[in-house]
Amino acid sequence: MTDNVKQAPSTDEVLEKHGKYLIPAVRNYYKEPLIAVEGKGARVTDINGKTYLDFFGGILTISVGHANDEVNAAVTAQLNRLAHITTLYPTLPMVELAERLARLAPGKLQKCFFTASGTGADEVAVTLAQTYTRNHELIALRHGYHGNSTLAQSLTAHQSWRSLPSQIAGVKHALSPYCYRCPLKQTYPSCGVACAKDVEELIQTTTTGSIAGMLAEPIQGVGGFITPPREYFEIVAGIVRKYGGVFISDEVQTGFGRTGTMWGIEQYGVEPDMMTMAKGIANGLPLGAVIATPDIADSLVKNTLNTFGGNPLSCSAANATINIVERDDLAANAREVGAVLREGMERIQRANPKIVGDVRGMGLMQAFELVVDETADDRTPNPTGANLFLEETRKRGLMLGKGGLYANVIRVAPPLNITRDEVDEALRIMGEAFDAIG
Repeated sequence: MTDNVKQAPSTDEVLEKHGKYLIPAVRNYYKEPLIAVEGKGARVTDINGKTYLDFFGGILTISVGHANDEVNAAVTAQLNRLAHITTLYPTLPMVELAERLARLAPGKLQKCFFTASGTGADEVAVTLAQTYTRNHELIALRHGYHGNSTLAQSLTAHQSWRSLPSQIAGVKHALSPYCYRCPLKQTYPSCGVACAKDVEELIQTTTTGSIAGMLAEPIQGVGGFITPPREYFEIVAGIVRKYGGVFISDEVQTGFGRTGTMWGIEQYGVEPDMMTMAKGIANGLPLGAVIATPDIADSLVKNTLNTFGGNPLSCSAANATINIVERDDLAANAREVGAVLREGMERIQRANPKIVGDVRGMGLMQAFELVVDETADDRTPNPTGANLFLEETRKRGLMLGKGGLYANVIRVAPPLNITRDEVDEALRIMGEAFDAIG
C-alpha cells in the first residue's frame, strides 16, 4: 500500500527553515528551541512528544488554557457562519463584546475601539488622548513596553525592544517605580513614593506644561513584572490630570483577572480615563481593544477603521473567554492560587538567598529577579543564571518566561484556571532547577 501521509518534519528541519525564512530578530528561548505542536489546558507538547507544564501561556495570553473546549466551540460556530466582514458593518460578536467590556470596566469607561493587537490599541489610545486634550506630549515609564510600531517603540523605554531612535517627538519617560532597584536610591515606604512625585517635575521641566496624558502598565510586563507601591498610581494620575492630561492604563498583560482583580489598575484604587487590552482577552486569538469615557471617545471625529480589529472570530473567542473568567471567578482563583504560588516562590527565595534577589508580582503574575550575589551592594543582575534556570526547568517539563532590562527576571504566569496541584508541581520543578544550578 502506498503511503501518502506526509512525513512530519524533524526538529532540525523546522529550525533550519526558521533561520532561513524568518528575520533574525524573531528569537527563541532555549539553546535548542522548543517547537510546540499541541496544547491542552496547562500542558504543551513539543515536536518530539515531550509534554510541559506551561507557566507562561503565550506571554500571559492563554487565559483559560490551551484549546479550551468552550472557546474553540464558539470560534468554530462563528467560523461556520461568518469569519470576516470588517468594522464597516456591525456584527453581533463585536457589539456583544463592547457591551460586556463596558459593563466590566471601572468608572465611566464605555466606548470601545477594536484592533488586532495591543500595539494597535495603545496607538489608538494615544490618538484619543491627543484629540481630546488638544495637547501633544505624552508621559510613559522607564522599563515600560507598549509594542513594536514606531510610536509604540517611542513609548517603550527598554533598549532591547527599541530598534530605532525615538521617532515620535513629545514622549517623556518618567522614573519607573522599581523598588528593588530604586532609581533614586531610596527605600519604600520611607521614600514617600518619591518616584511618583517626580512626574510633576518631569512635566514642569521637559514639556510645555500641558500634556495629552500618561500611558502606563499597572505591572510592567516585559520590564520584569515591576510592581509599583499601592499609592503610586493615585499620586501619578492626580499629577497627570493637573497638567491637562488623561490617564491610560495599559492592561495588555494585567487585564481579565490576572492580578486577582478584573483589571490591574483596580489594585491601586484608581479609575483610568482609558484602558487598553489584548493578550488574554481572546485566549490566543488576535484582538486588542481600547475603552474610553464617552467624552474622550467622541473627540475622534475623523474616519477610522481597523480591518481585522473586532473580527467576528476573535470577538467570539473573547466573549467565550470572558464568560469563563466571570462564571468560574478566575480572578478569585488568581488571588487564592496566586497566594500559594507566591508563598512557594518566597520559600524558594529563602532556600536560595544569594541568587534570588527579589520576588514580586500580584495574583498569577509573579517573578524572581536573579542576581549574582544578593549580599553585594550593587545587586548585580544575573542573566546567565536566568538562562541556566530556564534550561533546567525545561529539562524537567516546565515552561517559564524571562524579562527585565537585564534579562535576569523569571516571569511566572500560568493560565487563570490553573490548579493548586499544578502550582505545586511547578514549584517542585523550580526548586529542583535552583538546586541544579547551585
